[in-house]
Amino acid sequence: MATFSQWVQGGRPRTLPVAVSPVAVGTGAAYALGQTIWGYALLALVVSLCLQVGVNYANDYSDGIRGTDTVRVGPVRLVGQDLANPSDVRLAALLAFFLAGLCGFALVALSQAWLMLPVGAACVLAAWYYTGGRHPYGYLGLGEVFVFVFFGLVATLGTLYTQALTLSWAGVLGAVGVGALASAVLVANNLRDIPSDRGAGKMTLAVRLGESHTKLLYLGLVALSVLVCVGAALLGHPFALVALLAYPLLWPAVQTLRSGAAGADLVPVLARTGITQLAWSLLLAVGIALH
Repeated sequence: MATFSQWVQGGRPRTLPVAVSPVAVGTGAAYALGQTIWGYALLALVVSLCLQVGVNYANDYSDGIRGTDTVRVGPVRLVGQDLANPSDVRLAALLAFFLAGLCGFALVALSQAWLMLPVGAACVLAAWYYTGGRHPYGYLGLGEVFVFVFFGLVATLGTLYTQALTLSWAGVLGAVGVGALASAVLVANNLRDIPSDRGAGKMTLAVRLGESHTKLLYLGLVALSVLVCVGAALLGHPFALVALLAYPLLWPAVQTLRSGAAGADLVPVLARTGITQLAWSLLLAVGIALH
């Protein structure tokens, strides 16, 4: 039986900034339009967090029963390490998805943003089939696309739309930046797992690109988030440049990548990227809101 601490670790709390960031930026964009509704923002945050926890448990379950997680570095794998019954982990994932759907429906009903109802359903399906089902797209190198679209564009613009019932260019730019940094978190994760993923036949984008090109992809995604700050400033949100203050947090991660570290030595890169994304998103949200 897994302990409570192991269940918490299995939920991979280090990935939770990926869920908080889009809600922060989307709410900042809504504030700039004078349309902030804090109750809706809180509901959006619960939805995003539940989806993130749900996809983490779903990945643990699906990778575990496939044998992909038998030899791993990094966080606890409940199924792969035989710490919990696979059906219990699957149930945890489904419960998280159910709570996300329940809160999501409440958010849509209250805001009358009915357009978001099928979008929310697509989010849950995409979360499950990332590593679940007969043909998981995460095994085809499409994981970063999923993260960019759903934890970047959809989550950020969905938060904005449910509050303002409209979109803005600042919101769109912010969504691109959030998606870029969220994808960088996954790239860091998959860079660490290249040896074990290759051995298990999990052809992530990192496995397909190789170590050196994956590092370039990581830096490219970070550079894209820098361009977002500049673009937002040029669109009349000069205080968006305050988000640049988050990048010194990422410097140790860049140094680690340059050192040629591999495997478990890349775990701090994942943590640093998540922290940087959260700081960047909070600062950008404030910068956009100060318009």
